[in-house]
Amino acid sequence: MIIRRCAGGVVFYANKVLIVKNDRGEWTLPKGKISDKELQHESAILKVKEETGVNASILEVAGDTMYEFFSRTRQQEVCNAVVWYIMETDNADYSLNEELLEGGFFKVKEAISLLSHNKEKSLVDISYKKFKDLKKKSSESSLTAAN
Repeated sequence: MIIRRCAGGVVFYANKVLIVKNDRGEWTLPKGKISDKELQHESAILKVKEETGVNASILEVAGDTMYEFFSRTRQQEVCNAVVWYIMETDNADYSLNEELLEGGFFKVKEAISLLSHNKEKSLVDISYKKFKDLKKKSSESSLTAAN
């Protein structure tokens, strides 16, 4: 079995989250393999950009997941170990790469219902709660600093 280290993003724009439909017809979060010369957080930002054209910044670590699948191109089992980051973007523009069938920013509840994997559903749910808390703390800090 091949084990791949990957990184990805739970990318929010207001009350929406970015999800994509892969070539297997599965709704998932943007992610990709970490190259030997990249740090995890750098890779997450780069993979989100490569898959979706979205410029996102990291707010916090979201967590990690592992899953196995049969690779049709390699003709063997692959295990992806993914580290996820809570990210934010300042606009909802995106442009999917040719490997993806669909994608975009969806309201969080709709995205959770569309996502194919339960681990990612939970990840989005937890990340959205953290995202709202981070935004609240950020705005409170801004108000305190202004006074």
